[in-house]
Amino acid sequence: MLLNIYVLKYATDVLLIAPAIMGSIFGLARIWDALTDPVVGYLSDRTRSRLGRRRIWLALGVGPAVLFYIMLYASPVGMATAPATLWMAIAVFGFYTAMTAISVPHYSLGAEATRDSYTRNKLFGMRHAMIGVGSMIALATLAWLTSIDQTDTEQLREASIRSAVVASILCVAGVLATALRFRESREPNQQSHQQANQQPIPSEPIYSASVHILKNRNARLLLTVQFIESIGAGALGAAALYVAQYVMGNIEIAPLAMVCYLLMSTFSIPLWVRLSKRIEKVSLWIITMIGSALFYGGLFGLVFLPQGNVQTSALIVLCILSGAMSGCGHTLAPSVLSDIIDEDDLATGTRKEGAFFALFNLAAKSAQGVTVMITGFVLSAIGFVPNIDQPFSVQLALCGILGLLPLVCYAVGAAMFTRFELRAEQRSSILNQLAARDAVG
Repeated sequence: MLLNIYVLKYATDVLLIAPAIMGSIFGLARIWDALTDPVVGYLSDRTRSRLGRRRIWLALGVGPAVLFYIMLYASPVGMATAPATLWMAIAVFGFYTAMTAISVPHYSLGAEATRDSYTRNKLFGMRHAMIGVGSMIALATLAWLTSIDQTDTEQLREASIRSAVVASILCVAGVLATALRFRESREPNQQSHQQANQQPIPSEPIYSASVHILKNRNARLLLTVQFIESIGAGALGAAALYVAQYVMGNIEIAPLAMVCYLLMSTFSIPLWVRLSKRIEKVSLWIITMIGSALFYGGLFGLVFLPQGNVQTSALIVLCILSGAMSGCGHTLAPSVLSDIIDEDDLATGTRKEGAFFALFNLAAKSAQGVTVMITGFVLSAIGFVPNIDQPFSVQLALCGILGLLPLVCYAVGAAMFTRFELRAEQRSSILNQLAARDAVG
């Protein structure tokens, strides 16, 4: 969370790296993810260890993750722009690679735990809720960082390093607790048909599983919508600090707005889980995409409002409403993907949670990188200069990133997802056929 919402501004304002350069680093790191995510998914599907297929990856990935994370803020004092850029590139690439080794297997654990659709909704909803707790800790940290004099770059750097160390300690504790305490299911109906019957998984090229997945129409559509929606969702993290400081004249309002967003995203989860029992979950997700488009789009209007209570109230209300809408997608998207994995299992006899969630994870991360890259290029193109009052044209562009970009993304995603075919009746038929196959096996 802190990487997504703080590092770009830290690099431009403290390390004085050009926004377009940092945007390019984030964008290229996401291209690198396109290579590493499928590799981790492929290997974790085939890993055999005392900790199971997935948890060994969590245990081995957390050390490099925290080292690269601290490196983001710990560049040597007085480093020139070129070496500082190289330093940040190594840190960003290294951190994303290590986090891939954690996040892809972790997602896969959720899909393996149960086949029941409603239980999956609850499970992935709780997963998102715990992410919300961690994100609110990150935003509390951000509030502390933004309370520091933004022109005192040395104090900002020291405070950022201290926060990185604390975050790393929490990360190690949480990931290792999961790796050591969780027990992966070994029941036949939670394994692939081949694994349940002690058959070896056939060898195939690493990227062939990804190619196979992308040939699945439902999977391809879900991953595309996930990518488009995540671009829009990433706008708040990429642009909120800039809008708060340079449009609203109060950078400290940004963490409060993000906390409101996260609180509603988290506390709305029980509502979406209950509604998913009454409204088909794909239809429910489409409805909330439309709501997200409208509420995010309203943020563009901030530039036309007078500074002060009116502007602040509009920001908070719109963040609350868009946050509530976002809780639905975060809860239901991995559950819908798990249903597609069941469909693929029925067709192939092999469960490929790692491969599927590698692409799912890649779609979300790539979108975040694209959003940061767009923000960086737009800031450079409009002549943004940090730590000065901005002209109206720059303020307009910043609010465009915050409001218009998500409006377009969510509207397009909702329109596309109306063509998704795997609905409740089809899911029920697939589960019945899988149960019959497992019973025979």
